Formats: sequence, structure tokens, C-alpha cells
Amino acid sequence: MKNWIDKAVLAPMKRRSFMKWGAAIGGGSALAAGLPLKAVAKATATNAIETKTVWSACMVNCGSRCALQVHTQNGVITQIESDNRGDDQGFGNHQVRACLRGRSIKHRVYNPDRLKYPMKRIGKRGEGQFERISWDDALDLMAEKLQYTIKEYGNDSIFITYGSGTQGYRTDGKDCFKRLFNLVGGFLDYYGNYSWGQIQFALPFTYGSIKPSAYGSYTTEIENADLLVMFGYNPAETRMSGGGEIHEHINAQRKNNVRTIIIDPRYTDTMLGKEDLWLPIRPGTDAALVEGIAHTLITENLVDQDFLNKYCQGYDASTLPASAPQNGHYKAHILGQGPDGIEKTPAWASKITGIPVDQIVQLAREIGTAKACFITQGTGIQRQANGEQTSRAIVMLPILTGNIGRPGTNTGDMPANWSYPAPRIPTGVNPIQVKVPFFKWSDAIYRHQEMTDKTDGIQGAERLRTPIKFLLSYSGNMIMNQHADINKHRKLIEDESQAEFIVVCDNHMTSSARFADLLLPDVTTIENNEVSSDGYSSGSLGGVFPLVRAIEPLYETRCAYDMCVGLSERLGVKEAFTEGRTRDGWLEYLYEGARAKDANLPTLEDLRKNGPYTLAAPKEGRIALEDFRNDPEKHALGTPSGKIEIYSTKLETIAKEWTLADDEIITPIPQYVTTWESHLDPKTEQFPLQFFGYHTKGRTHSTYHNIPWLREVVFDGIWMNPIDAKARGLESGDYVRVFNDRGEIRVAIKVTPRIMPGVTALGQGAWYNPDKDGVDLGGCINTLTSQKNTPLSKGNPQHTILVQVAKV
Repeated sequence: MKNWIDKAVLAPMKRRSFMKWGAAIGGGSALAAGLPLKAVAKATATNAIETKTVWSACMVNCGSRCALQVHTQNGVITQIESDNRGDDQGFGNHQVRACLRGRSIKHRVYNPDRLKYPMKRIGKRGEGQFERISWDDALDLMAEKLQYTIKEYGNDSIFITYGSGTQGYRTDGKDCFKRLFNLVGGFLDYYGNYSWGQIQFALPFTYGSIKPSAYGSYTTEIENADLLVMFGYNPAETRMSGGGEIHEHINAQRKNNVRTIIIDPRYTDTMLGKEDLWLPIRPGTDAALVEGIAHTLITENLVDQDFLNKYCQGYDASTLPASAPQNGHYKAHILGQGPDGIEKTPAWASKITGIPVDQIVQLAREIGTAKACFITQGTGIQRQANGEQTSRAIVMLPILTGNIGRPGTNTGDMPANWSYPAPRIPTGVNPIQVKVPFFKWSDAIYRHQEMTDKTDGIQGAERLRTPIKFLLSYSGNMIMNQHADINKHRKLIEDESQAEFIVVCDNHMTSSARFADLLLPDVTTIENNEVSSDGYSSGSLGGVFPLVRAIEPLYETRCAYDMCVGLSERLGVKEAFTEGRTRDGWLEYLYEGARAKDANLPTLEDLRKNGPYTLAAPKEGRIALEDFRNDPEKHALGTPSGKIEIYSTKLETIAKEWTLADDEIITPIPQYVTTWESHLDPKTEQFPLQFFGYHTKGRTHSTYHNIPWLREVVFDGIWMNPIDAKARGLESGDYVRVFNDRGEIRVAIKVTPRIMPGVTALGQGAWYNPDKDGVDLGGCINTLTSQKNTPLSKGNPQHTILVQVAKV
């Protein structure tokens, strides 16, 4: 099998063949003739040829949801096409084309890394030694370990890790395990996520809890703006789908030739001539830039005082809450009349950010005089040690200028998206109401007794009762790749007295799977039936996407639902779990329930035949906080005051009551805070370069990393400015050491002026691959990141890193 895959599916692609790549991905005619699978043996012997084309979708966590058409011959995938319907003449009738990742999905199915059958560990944890076992033995073992854990430690010692490799599953996947665990007493859950943890936690203190995700306007509103300002917002690389956010962003930007200013340490593919001004900035200093802009806005009378008086709390003394200290308001802080006594002039901001004074002043004046300014931010900038402060600081710019609730404006948050609600299997109620922050789960393994609501953000209880003893990782690579400080984390995971049993359910032998005690092989989305909804970056285009099983599941793989049926029988809850339905029975039942709510939703048969059902969002609600702007009393926000809280009384209370480390700062007003491992940290003497990760086009987080064609097409290595490269004697293509006091990786280098001096960057998600000395030859950025959490959300500051770089 391996030799065939190497030759027919995963053959390395030469650079000169790049232009032929699309045809190569779709062609694959050799597959049917050369595939030694029992599933097609009889058909091949009789020379019968059965061809079939079905709809499917790419379901990874990029934010998009892209339709795929899977062509098969005698039960073997021969070609992958994307959406070819519509004439592209107008929004809603355009083709939602998949990117290079979705188009290469065949190579995820026919991959030498596929987990083929259940296996249990036989060596030491992490050595990657396993033996094949039957499904009966695998489910017996998992049920036994679950029952033991519940009896000895309680249900709150069971934890399902964060994982998003099958983000679009609605009636299969992780939800099936959650449903099962809830039926046997529940499990310890988490809140927040690695993508948006800080911004989602922080902005409700400003705008109230009125939306489950973003508070922003739709990207379509950009066409009504005369100025677009983007802080680290990079949809061309992070939202590559042919539909939704990036499609609307580009069209809206072009429609009226909106002046565009982008603040980012890296010259990203979102720019490439589509911007009018690029302002490279030191990572983690965006809040300082905002304060320098605010100083000009205030001193040159460019703020909207009427808006601030009517809709906001805490801008100046006239709207400051009674509990606040004198001069605790935002205006005093900017003018140097607050507690720190520092005037936040453009010159002050320039020294911190690296942006020249005249450009800060120019940006302030442009924002202050724009008729409609659309200000937005990406979420990479909030994965910094001061991420919550940065998120809250950026939204001050539309607040100060009154660019909220009107056409062409945004709240400063990431853009909003409309989503069509696809049917979803109910998970039930979790009897365990205690939750840990998403980034603190590893702490809950070894220091649970120290973790409280005031120190570590525990919700639902004052403290954790028991440590995590049973780990389930479904379709994720968090165990040993996507979490921080891998070298520290590896020691914890290898200690079998800590987390006593680890189950990994996945498609491939990932770096995390190597550390499992039990491996359960899942089907791929191409081998499954499903109905999924649009992604969370769909813009104003919603929809329902059919997935029809294109081939029979390879090897001994099973879907999560069927695994859980087997477990439920062993745990005595089969009837409650299945409610008498099969996997496909649930899908049909839930889909009919959705059709009862929408008469236009096609039958399941028609959906599967004709492809995705898409529709545009209603015209109402596309402008964030429009209702509040029109009637602030009738549509009061979910803050204590009902207004936009520049000064948050909730944060004032938290700052007083929580136990914080000496370098952790929580403030009622948004402000720039210097952090550990910033460019001002004394550690720069040893590790002088700031280092951060970004979302590469060649994979989605760690999914698609093991596709050789993608590895060749998309550069995997660090970006470095020519000034820093010359000082180290480095040239593009050199193999370099990137290291700090937590670890070392070895990767290639790209020398480019597209990143500012003093800063380096690496696409995140590469698979951890240590040599015998612990040096990571795979280039996983989390070998270098820290597990120290942010102060407020207890989130992941995985872009706050200092390193040194040297030639190998």
C-alpha cells in the first residue's frame, strides 16, 4: 500500500510542474487502475467501470465551508472539483470555490499516515509503539477506563481537549462523545478557544454580551466607507474561500476604491497593492499606537463629543461612574493626567511601536475627518500577552470618532458573519457545570488544587475538585502540537501518573496521536454522510452543505457516532444515546426538523443531488449597533450601564478581587501595557528578535500538514528582514536554528523586506518532530511558545515570543 501511495498519490511535485498542479489534483486516473483495495477487486476483475460524482465539503477550521465535488471510479477517488455552479455575475450566484487545501483532500484520504485500525500503546507513552487490536477490544478498554476514572476520581476528571479538524460536523464527530459523556455523568469542559479567546472575553466589558461572537458589521459595509483601517486583519490568507468574507471584502473595497490603511508587522497577501498605506508595527504595541492616535484626536478636537456624552461611560469626568477614582477616565489617561502621569503623545507612541510620528498624526487626522471609517482587527494581535488590552484599545477609535451604528462603519471588532443554522445532534445537559479556561487544561492535570475562580478563571465553582485523569482528543492536535511550550508539556504528558489514560480519535498518525494510550481511527469527511452549515467567516452568505459518502470507509475506520454506539452499549446507555436511530437516521430526522422551520430548504435528496443551498443574510442587522445608535434606551447594551463602557465597572471589580501575578495588569479602561517578552524585555539581550506565528496558506492549523504537494507549494520557514539577516550572515534558503530558553526548531529562512526589522515570523501548525536531543526538526512554533496565560481571559499569548536565530 505504501509504495503505491508514494507513486500514484503522493509523488513529489517539481516546481516547474506547479502550473499543471490543478489538473494533477483533479486527474488521478491512475488511482482506479492501481489501487489494491478489496472494495474494488471484483469490479476490476470484470473490467466493469462504475463512475459517480457526489457533493462533499472541506470541513477544517479555516472559517470557511467550501463545496467539493468528488468523482470516483469503481469506488476510488479520481478527481476533486469545487463549486462550478453559477455565473459569478452577482453575489449569491457566485461560485464558492475551494482553495488549494480543499482541492488536495484526496491526499488526506489516501495518505500513508492514515490510522487504519484501532491500536493500543505497548511501549512508553510517546515512543509511538502500538499494537493492532479489534474494535471490540478497543471499545472494551475505553469503557473500562472511563468507568474506572469515574469511580476513582469522578466525572470532573474527564476532559475533551479542544480540537477543530472537523469543524463543520453537525450530526457526527465530537458532539457524539459529548452526548455520550453527558449520559454517564458529564465531564469537565472548557470555555473560550485558541483563536479568539482574549477578544471574545474582553469586548463584552465594553459592548455587553449581545452577540455570541463578533460585534462587528458585515464586510459589505466597507463599500459605504471612505476609509478602511485594518489592525492585523488578513483575510486573503486566513479566509481563502471563494465565498464569504474575503469575497465580500475584496468586492466592497474595489467598488468605491476605498482608501485602505493596514497596520501589521508583516506585509501580507491581503495587501499586495490593494492597500494605500502599510504601517509595519512591533508586535504587541497596537494599543500604544491607538493611544498616540487618541492624543491627536483629543488635542485637535476630532472626537465626537456628542456621541461620547450620549452613548458612552467613562470618556471624561462627566460620564465617569461614581466608583472610579478621580481622573480615572480615558481622556485623563491619554493627556497624562491619570495615575501614571504619562502623556500618550504620538512621539511616545512612536518610540514603542516603531511607527514614525508623522504617520501616527496623519492616521489620526484621516480617521478623525473621515465621513465613514470602517475600523477592524484580526485576531492574531489578541494572541499576545496583552491581548485583551489590545482588543479593547482598538475599539476606542470608532468610539472616539462616533464611527458606530452608521453605514460604512464598524465597532473595531472583527467583521460579523451570518450563519444558516444546520441541524445538529443534541448533546444534552452536562451535569458537571465547572469549566476551565481553554488554555489552562494542562494546568488542571498537575496543579488543580491551586486553581480557583480568582486565580485561574475557574467557572462554576470556587476551585477544581480533582485533577484531569482521562483525556479524549477528537480531531485535534492539542495533546502535542497546538498547545504551548511543547518541551514542558511533553514531560507532563509522558508522566503516566498524571493523565492516566489518553484516547486519540483521528484520521492520521499526528504528533499528538503518538502520545495516545488508545488510538481510534475515524473516517474522513469524504467517507461520511453529513449536512453542514456555512463557516464562521461566511460573510453575509449562509448555506447548508451536503456531504455524501463518496467511497466506503477505508480499512477498519468508523465514524464517531458508531464508536459511541458501541461505547454506550458497554456503559448501559445505548437506548438513551441512540433513541432508536442509526447515524443516517439521526441525520434524516434532524434535517426534516430543519425543513419544518424553512419551507424553502430543499429535501435531503434534492440537496444531495443539486449541491449547497445558499442564501444571503437579511439586509437588516448588517451594521453593528445600528439599533443602539438609533435608540440607546430601547436597545440598551448588555453592560451594567446599558452604554458603551470605556470605563468598565466590572473590570474595576475584577482588578480588585482577583489574585494577579506581579506582571499581570487588569484596568477598567483600555490601555497599553508592557508585557514580558516584549521588545522592551531585558531578555532581548539574549534573545533579541520578536517572533510570532501566522496562518499559512499551506494548512489549516495542523490539518493538511502531511500533504507533500502543499509542503512544496507553500514555503515553510521563518520570515526575516534583510537588515537582521545581514547582521547574522544569512541568506534566503539557509537552514537556521531558531531558539530560546524553552526550545529550538530548525527551518529554512526567507529574507524579505515584507517584515519589519527586529521581527521574525513563522506559519503555525507544522508537526512537532524532535530529534534525540529534543531539537524540533518539524518546525512547530509551539516548541518556542510559553504556557504563561494572559491576565483577564487566562488565554494563550502564543505570539509573544523572543528568540535568537543562527545558521546551522
